[in-house]
Amino acid sequence: MLIGLYERFAAEFTPQKWQAIIMGLGRFLFTLAVVLVGGALVLRLGRSFIARVLRQPPGLKPPVDNRRLQTIESLMISGLRYTVVFIGALVVLDAAGVPVTSLIASAGLVGLAVGFGAQNLVRDVITGFFILLEDQYGVGDYVAVANVEGFVEDMGLRTTRLRDFAGDLHTIPNGEISCVTKKSRGPRRALVQVTVPYEADLMTAEKILQQVALEAKQDLAEIVEGPSVLGVTDLSNAQVTFQLIAKTKPLAEWRVERELRRRLKLALDAAGISPPYPRQIQVVTLQKEDEK
Repeated sequence: MLIGLYERFAAEFTPQKWQAIIMGLGRFLFTLAVVLVGGALVLRLGRSFIARVLRQPPGLKPPVDNRRLQTIESLMISGLRYTVVFIGALVVLDAAGVPVTSLIASAGLVGLAVGFGAQNLVRDVITGFFILLEDQYGVGDYVAVANVEGFVEDMGLRTTRLRDFAGDLHTIPNGEISCVTKKSRGPRRALVQVTVPYEADLMTAEKILQQVALEAKQDLAEIVEGPSVLGVTDLSNAQVTFQLIAKTKPLAEWRVERELRRRLKLALDAAGISPPYPRQIQVVTLQKEDEK
């Protein structure tokens, strides 16, 4: 039985057929290697070419915002990557003996079959295109989208990547972005509340706040307008609340608020105005011995 199988195998796979199989496998492996190396080379040269084309000449005012250029560059590289992968896959399939022409001809039927499943993908790509076209945000912007807040690190045809304050990287499909809150363009508001004891001299306290605001305006380049002392904004049984407000450069409001609080603390301490503390009054009634 074994001898019969061997004779059948030997008759089926002649030396000429083995040679054809080995040559076909060699051509396939060679094509695969060329596609991998060539694709990597095209991507590398493409990235370099795109960066060179979009690079702003030194000393000239850029006609387009640098952040938008970074976004355009990211989208162009993403499109180049998809194109290289698609063409490389067709070449490899053709080398493997798959009828690529028939495959492309039947793509319409396949597309119709998977169309319902690809709706989200198409929506993501279209939304990403309009985000770029309308300049809703770009790489480097600080935004809040889809309940996530952070810096835009990368924007592709399908997804946007945000890095939040804790360092977590969030990948958000563009189709899920329905509302964008941009926090890195235009002046920002810095708001600081200061409390002093109820019995403190309000005129003295307000003069100290105004002096601190004036010095901060002169020292801090991040301040665009103000700071202004809005006066007393709240009263309670133990404290009086003042409020200071200023306009700052984008993303500088947190540093300005920290610096204002530090200066206000030092100035109030120097004037002898201590922070208010919770108070509790206890009434104790003493009775005489003859009344017991």
